[in-house]
Amino acid sequence: MADITFSKEELAAITGRIQLYFREELDQELGQFDAQFLLEFFAEEIGGYFYNRGLYDAQALLNDKLEDISDALYQLEKPTGGSY
Repeated sequence: MADITFSKEELAAITGRIQLYFREELDQELGQFDAQFLLEFFAEEIGGYFYNRGLYDAQALLNDKLEDISDALYQLEKPTGGSY
């Protein structure tokens, strides 16, 4: 799995959400450095689970679409008459 990288804007948004969660839910102030460190920790420790779930979901969606295409192709078949 390749490392997932975020733009500066995305990183700022994510760390901001972490800081907001700590402030509102845990009544604790968390600095930007600590929020980014926490993000990196979770990304390394459990990020693979989220990444794999995304892959499984994408694969299931693709399989559903391929089944739809297969059904559509079957509907396009023309009668060929009797057996030979």
